[in-house]
Amino acid sequence: MSVPIGELSPGITIAVLGAGLLHAAWNALLKSARGGDPMLDMASVVAGSSVCALLLLPLVPLPAAAAWKFVAASSLIHFAYYATLAQAYRTGELSFAYPLMRGSAPLLVAFMGVVLLHELPGAHAMAGIALICAGIVSIAFLPGRRHRPAAAGWAFANAAIIAGYTLVDASGARASGNAIAYAAWLIFVEGLPFLAWIAWRRGAPALAYLRRGWGRGLVAGAGSLAAYGIALYAMTRAPVAAVAALRETSVLFAALIGAFWLREGFGAMRIAGAASVVIGIAALKL
Repeated sequence: MSVPIGELSPGITIAVLGAGLLHAAWNALLKSARGGDPMLDMASVVAGSSVCALLLLPLVPLPAAAAWKFVAASSLIHFAYYATLAQAYRTGELSFAYPLMRGSAPLLVAFMGVVLLHELPGAHAMAGIALICAGIVSIAFLPGRRHRPAAAGWAFANAAIIAGYTLVDASGARASGNAIAYAAWLIFVEGLPFLAWIAWRRGAPALAYLRRGWGRGLVAGAGSLAAYGIALYAMTRAPVAAVAALRETSVLFAALIGAFWLREGFGAMRIAGAASVVIGIAALKL
């Protein structure tokens, strides 16, 4: 079922920025946890989002038959995403790897989208996407910090995977006839192999960890599901590259939350990055 793809309307812009804020909020919720194991914290989010998606399934229709191949492909790509993300976090700091991968992914989406979706951003849109990405990536570079080349390598590899599943899921949501139904089924299906892999690799301690943090994981998982559902809905109504760039403003929101709630500081580089993001959003709307 085809859907009309229009310009980035004010309503879609506000919705996607809200999704970015929601994404940042659940990341901050996890970062404030005392567990200290990023992979198991991620597993708690995946478990929580899978449970929330399961509860949502009776309330939404089945996606159209044409969408299921995208669900299958995205599930495989997400497994690679989790594995690559683990390497990025193992070789580098979260505050470096996360903005680098999330900030560079939308540019890849823009270029790959020309080939795969035949969506060519206009000059203003491309400038906006580039400014948003530059602002987000700059958040990764704080004065006085050195980072291993391997961390950057894994982060860029993960960015390519993010771009891949973004384009697959945008196509799947458009083919499904109902973006929220697609998001619910996808989140439920793709979470199962990852959780099985965590149980196999980490054993009983991982299950105990998940049980201890089930409440936090459930809240964060609900936020993750809602944020991605909003983004996928937006991609059925607006160009994917523009939505992807707006969605990654979650990194800026996370930096602001970290500065004011977690007392992590902000600094001149992040102020400049924030200004670049704001100018980029304005350029998308020209």
